[in-house]
Amino acid sequence: MPHRKIRIPEAGTPRLSEGFDRVRREFDLPDEFPPAVLEEATATAARRFVGDDRTDLPFLTIDPPGSMDLDQALCLEERQGGGYRVWYAIADVGSFVRPGGAIDLEARRRGETVYLPDGRVPLHPPVLSEGAASLLPGEIRPVALWCIDLDAEGEVVGFDVQPALVRSRERLDYDYVQTLVDTGRADGTLRLLAEVGPLRMEIERARGGVTLPTPDQEVVRSGDGYRVEFRSPQPCEEWNAQISLLTGMCAAQLMLDAEVGVLRVLPAAGPADVGKVRRMALALGVPWPEGAGYGEVVHGLDPKIPGHAAFLHESTVLLRGAAYVAFDGEPPPDALHAAVAAPYAHVTAPLRRLVDRYATEVCLAVASGEPVPEEISEVLAALPREMAVATRRSSGVDRACVDLVEAFLLRDRIGETFEAVVVDVAENGKSGQIQLADPAVIARCDGADLPLGHRIPARLLRADTATREIRFAWVPAAD
Repeated sequence: MPHRKIRIPEAGTPRLSEGFDRVRREFDLPDEFPPAVLEEATATAARRFVGDDRTDLPFLTIDPPGSMDLDQALCLEERQGGGYRVWYAIADVGSFVRPGGAIDLEARRRGETVYLPDGRVPLHPPVLSEGAASLLPGEIRPVALWCIDLDAEGEVVGFDVQPALVRSRERLDYDYVQTLVDTGRADGTLRLLAEVGPLRMEIERARGGVTLPTPDQEVVRSGDGYRVEFRSPQPCEEWNAQISLLTGMCAAQLMLDAEVGVLRVLPAAGPADVGKVRRMALALGVPWPEGAGYGEVVHGLDPKIPGHAAFLHESTVLLRGAAYVAFDGEPPPDALHAAVAAPYAHVTAPLRRLVDRYATEVCLAVASGEPVPEEISEVLAALPREMAVATRRSSGVDRACVDLVEAFLLRDRIGETFEAVVVDVAENGKSGQIQLADPAVIARCDGADLPLGHRIPARLLRADTATREIRFAWVPAAD
């Protein structure tokens, strides 16, 4: 099923807080950083760096409100003669972390930052991730600076990466950026982002890439309580994501050419799964033109339409099995990420994801014509396993937190009947999953022969915050 995040502005009631603490214990999330890690982080945070000075470039960051762990800063320019130049500054965490040191070993144990609605368990000590290494506005920071040239249609015509010093000018959030674009007040980088983003999205569709139009769940204040809604991303979030995707594709190509690195891969779905999803599209009234790929089909689907919501939920079987693969010598035989429809690497979130730091170190060495440092290359083989553990843990925490908040919001409504859409049916035909519109909940529903992709009345039987279990039952019209 789609990866579900849940956001809670100003989260906090005692019962929710206790539930989040239980999740932390269940998944054995680390609490404080060991003293040796904090000591090393404090010392390295005080370092002064030298490098190619690109503080002349007017970088800006675009992140959710309140974010402090800022990995990426963006600057877009028009090229003489047509096309665009993308400057993408990625926090150079490798400048602060000594391979084999206390910070490195602790980061390898954690794998990635884990986000909960009431806080986060960071990959690196905050003195680095929210301070000295973060691309905060007005601060000079060491970065891996990607320079990617695009033609007028948005296709890559050249790229490079090198260490540099930059200074972000502004920290913006998505709603503010979208307002500037929608009201015609965007200029400079933001005006060009509104041009480059759609061009890259069209290129993604043409090559068969897939971006699912599935919304996040968001919990918002409602009087003295909460309500949960579905939140679709702003267009500028998708444009920004395209820049990150573009950089990851360039990084993958750089590593494949050098025959050393670590990729994010996703195998193509087999004919049986594709056939099943095609039949499902037909049954749910989702158009699948002859010769069209899955990416073209999902583009433009509206998750508010019952049949579309069920198809998006069920068809993610085609996108399962993502993993990391490391290589030092012969590249892997299948280096493709099926959803990206191209080779791809994670390099744009090193403050929050371990593998990005190592992949960036490889790219910087290759681009400079130097061999990859031995202390980096000797760790590559272990990264896929370490990241698999971290990814499973983070995904499990996400699911547990979503289930907890949903149960909390429904706890006083046992026996009520809700309108829902059937988005999944179990193989035994005796139960499935439903999606409520209000509140925006996805949960199990008992009932024989649930009609996939149709609206049904469903009665709430159970909403237990201790077990995080929610169960509904189909109420047939004759009941």
